[in-house]
Amino acid sequence: MQRQKSHVLCHTMCAQGDIVTHTAWLNRSSILYAGEDKWSVDPRVSLVTLNQEEFTIKIEDVDMTDEGPYICAVQTSSRPRTTSVHILVQVPPTIINLSKDLVVNEGSNVTLMCQASGKPEPSLTWKLLSPSVDLVSEDEYLDIPSISRQRAGTYECTAINDIATDVQTVEITVNYAPSVSEGRDVGVTLGQRGVLECEVDAVPKADFEWYRDDRR
Repeated sequence: MQRQKSHVLCHTMCAQGDIVTHTAWLNRSSILYAGEDKWSVDPRVSLVTLNQEEFTIKIEDVDMTDEGPYICAVQTSSRPRTTSVHILVQVPPTIINLSKDLVVNEGSNVTLMCQASGKPEPSLTWKLLSPSVDLVSEDEYLDIPSISRQRAGTYECTAINDIATDVQTVEITVNYAPSVSEGRDVGVTLGQRGVLECEVDAVPKADFEWYRDDRR
């Protein structure tokens, strides 16, 4: 896993009467350790154990360049032998490209994008958080054709792999024309104050004007 340490272990146990005479750890044909002698110039690599039964080295702060095969070569008094191990570096997901917050008009076609890096390759999902609507995409793109006001809100992109999860959100604001609720007649006693109400649903917030007989 990235930015962690890895122990690379080699069992060197021999048959009875046989002894280990030489050992070496190699990575891509480069010698890391020959017995107790360190050949690698990488300060992250160190010797942990070297005896007749085990030969172990340690790599601190593992990164992607450390991935690959490692070979343990052992020479005994009777014969040489080698064994190999493979380090697989796993990287938590990171969302690296995400759509910006959007302001669109009702009826527009909207596409949201979410791209992530990681190893194993992360899976991506989109969902609408608020208000909750049954709208989910298991892809880096979320297409919303002819968006309605009911689909305005906070959209969440989740990137997940075997290591961790990364989550980011996008806010979509949907503008729509004012819709005026039906007015109600108001009875007012002579000499008293009358209150007229006008209820409007609109985004952005509507401006109000009152008219009587075509006069403002």
